[in-house]
Amino acid sequence: MANTSKFSFKELIKFIFSKAFLKHFSLIVVFYTAIVIILLLWLKLYTNHGQKLTLPDYNGMHIEKAIIDAENHHFKIIIDDSTHIVGKPGGLIISQNPKPGSKVKENRKIYVNVTKYNPDKIKVADLPSLYGRNFKTKERELSILKIKSKIIGYEYDKGEPNYILKVLYKGEPIVTKEGKKNNVEIDKGATLEFILSRKSGGMIDLPNFRCMTAEQAIFLIESRNLKLGALRKNGQNINSPEGFVLRQTPAPTDQIPMGSNIDLELSDELPDDCR
Repeated sequence: MANTSKFSFKELIKFIFSKAFLKHFSLIVVFYTAIVIILLLWLKLYTNHGQKLTLPDYNGMHIEKAIIDAENHHFKIIIDDSTHIVGKPGGLIISQNPKPGSKVKENRKIYVNVTKYNPDKIKVADLPSLYGRNFKTKERELSILKIKSKIIGYEYDKGEPNYILKVLYKGEPIVTKEGKKNNVEIDKGATLEFILSRKSGGMIDLPNFRCMTAEQAIFLIESRNLKLGALRKNGQNINSPEGFVLRQTPAPTDQIPMGSNIDLELSDELPDDCR
């Protein structure tokens, strides 16, 4: 019996270290290791199934950077709309749906609204009426359309002051008394330049007031957008416009600037050469 047991033990050792046993044993180890790995992965997926993640805040972020960040968090960004905002560069996210902080699942689509790279256009035909209108009123209306206004000059006009005579865009007239260039397109956020009316600065003929009564001369002076200056009689300043015009300053000429002062020298008697 002792010899039989010893022999059996030796045979067992020999079998364990045999190539056939080691080969099959290795296959068994590999098989069970694979089973364990698969089981662990399945448990991880099962545990994460249905788990919700907190959605980041992408507002104010550039769309390209947001897309990369979303992919890293297993989200997908979709551009839903774009809007031009004066003063902001293009490609910035200005709103998102779902909102930041929302609890969502992996691979959730996030819809965003971004700023446009190019400004919206407004045709001159779609602007409010401008020629002959009060500047302050139209400035407010244009600001609603995101268009700025700038006064660059004045021209004489017999109408009310500070009314629009010309409108220019990028140095070119787009609105004048002859009409407007309806097909010209203006960028939102751009500046229109204005030339307004004023009652001074124009030129006008200066009549000869000699021999007229003071009242007649004053009436003509004021009706021509000129101003009555000093009244004199016998070298003295007077207040009452009575008598006839002997001479005037400045003297009669072809044209003088509107708003100029006209001084009159009066006489109680009609000059001899006026009879």
